[in-house]
Amino acid sequence: MAFGHISKLFISLVLSALVLSGCAGSASGPQLPPASFVSTQEGPGEEYVIGPLDELTIFVWRNPELGAKVQVRPDGRITTPLITDMPAVGKTSKMLADDIKLALSQYIQNPLVSVIVDKFSGTFSQQVRIVGATDKPASLPYRANMTLLDAMIAVGGLSEYAAGNKARLVRFDKDSGKQREYALRINDLIKKGDTKANVLLAPGDVIIIPESMF
Repeated sequence: MAFGHISKLFISLVLSALVLSGCAGSASGPQLPPASFVSTQEGPGEEYVIGPLDELTIFVWRNPELGAKVQVRPDGRITTPLITDMPAVGKTSKMLADDIKLALSQYIQNPLVSVIVDKFSGTFSQQVRIVGATDKPASLPYRANMTLLDAMIAVGGLSEYAAGNKARLVRFDKDSGKQREYALRINDLIKKGDTKANVLLAPGDVIIIPESMF
C-alpha cells in the first residue's frame, strides 16, 4: 500500500512537471494589453514623419500649376514648380506645407498649401521590423493603429520551425530612455485565433521570432 501511494505521488509530480514545462514553452515576461482592449483613437502627438521614397501630393489653392505629385528622393529632398531641393525627410505634412508656403511667398501673396502623403515608406524610427523565423523578414512602414496581426500577415506568417509563443517585441521607451521587451504569443494568435494575443504596435518596434529547438 505504501509503495502504491508513493507511485501515485511520483506520477502526480511527473505530470505537474510536464504541465509546468508546457507553460514554460509559451510566452513569459511582461505582455502588452490586447489590441481589442486598447483605444484605437490616434493621439494628437503621433503625426507621420515623411521619409525617403514617400510619394506626396502638393496642393496650392488657386494656383494648381504650382502643385505637383512628387516622390521624396533618397537624399530627402523634393523639387516642385518654383522650388528646388526642398528638404522633406523628417518633417510632418504640416511642417513641409509651411516651408513650401514660405518659399512660395516670394512669388505669390498668402499662398495656401497642403501636403498629402499618398504612399509612405517611413523613416527608420517609424518602421516596424520583423526578424527571425518568418517567411519573409521585413521592415514595414508603421501606420496608425497597426497591430501584430497586420505585421504577421504582411510578412507571410511564421516559418515551419518558428517558436511563435517565444517571440519578443523590443520597444524604445521615450520616458525612461531605455529599451523594453514584451512577450508575444504569435502561435496563439495565428494558429488558434486568440484575439487576446493581438497587440497594438508602435513606430520603431522590433519583433524577434526565434526558431524552435525541437
